[in-house]
Amino acid sequence: MKASVVLNPTTAKRLIAQGVAAHPIVARAMRGGTVIVTLGTTNGYVASELLGDPIDQGAFAAGVIDDRWNVNARLGEATDLVLKDGVQIPFDEKSVLSALAANDVIIKGGNALDPFGTVGVLLGAATGGTVGRYVPTAIALGVDIVIPISIAKSVHASIADLALEMGSRKLELAMGLPCGMYPLTGHVVSEIDAFELLFDVRATHICSSGIGMGRGSVSLLIEGKEERVRAAFDRVQELSELPEILVEGRR
Repeated sequence: MKASVVLNPTTAKRLIAQGVAAHPIVARAMRGGTVIVTLGTTNGYVASELLGDPIDQGAFAAGVIDDRWNVNARLGEATDLVLKDGVQIPFDEKSVLSALAANDVIIKGGNALDPFGTVGVLLGAATGGTVGRYVPTAIALGVDIVIPISIAKSVHASIADLALEMGSRKLELAMGLPCGMYPLTGHVVSEIDAFELLFDVRATHICSSGIGMGRGSVSLLIEGKEERVRAAFDRVQELSELPEILVEGRR
């Protein structure tokens, strides 16, 4: 059976979050390990899924893009979420980093996804922000990095090439914060991966964006057994009926 679906940005984020929660690596760490969910708009939905309760979504973001490269107007009101054996524990950067083990997971969002599966993360802070805090340690220790990101963020250029061209001191003009770009690799979870994880169906990216409610949307073709395709289709409809939670940049 085949079906087409349109996911607005909020629906896409919610579906991706459910896919992340269903990912075997994340599920394993939730049962017996540590999961760190870093600040981010999609990660806010991930945090809610893993906690099983709503969170203050408007505060759970750091860098944002509105009409410029910006930061969340409420930056500092929320911290990264840390779950130990599925239970939230207080965030303490030093103790969390020193206790990380191979079966733990860091969940980090991104800004761009290239054709080779590499994610680009804009870096506004001179010390690398969240990337600088977690990624070197994760790579050194062998801690898995899970990257929730929408295919709406697909780019045609190589992230590795973009990283060489960018940097806050290389940009003479910038709309908002001048940034560098970090090439991040890990277990990418997009809408396509979420459909496979949740419903065992194949999803193909058809087109992007639209007008009105369709701005920033992604359209996909879903294929598979009838009951699974119908379940996936129904889930999209259910998620699309939920209200958007707004995150605002600084002015």
